Amino acid sequence: MKQLKTLFIATILFFSASQIASAQTKIAHVDTNELITKMPAMIDAQKQLETLSKQYDAEFKTMADEYYAKLKKYDEEAATVTEKVNEERAKEVQDMEKRIRDYRETAQKELQQKESDLAKPLMEKIKASIAKVGKAKGFNYVIDVNSAIFADGTDLTLDVKKDLGF
Repeated sequence: MKQLKTLFIATILFFSASQIASAQTKIAHVDTNELITKMPAMIDAQKQLETLSKQYDAEFKTMADEYYAKLKKYDEEAATVTEKVNEERAKEVQDMEKRIRDYRETAQKELQQKESDLAKPLMEKIKASIAKVGKAKGFNYVIDVNSAIFADGTDLTLDVKKDLGF
């Protein structure tokens, strides 16, 4: 009876230990900033954004130059024209200011939307690759090093880069 009791306790301890060992969570980390900044598709997206930004800047500069030229002309001619003409010109200048502000706001919104449109599928691709590599390597969780504090662990950044092809 005593041997049966000892065997029973040993069996329970064995199964408990194996459950604890199998329940251990494996955690790795990855540097998503490094992945994003070095991903060839993201570099191409940044070039597209720079090109679009330069186009907006050129158009803005043209509008501003036109505004300042009219402002200068109107200031020089203000004393030689009628009050009614000066009022019309003042209204025209105010309308130009509003168009320039509206253009700048629209350009910023369009740039942000374009950046989001370009980055979203790339981020999804990165997340899918992280999940794939993490699962293949047997990790339960993969944490971004930019949003976590940790002492040590397995870095999957290079493995994810290989999976993404760069």
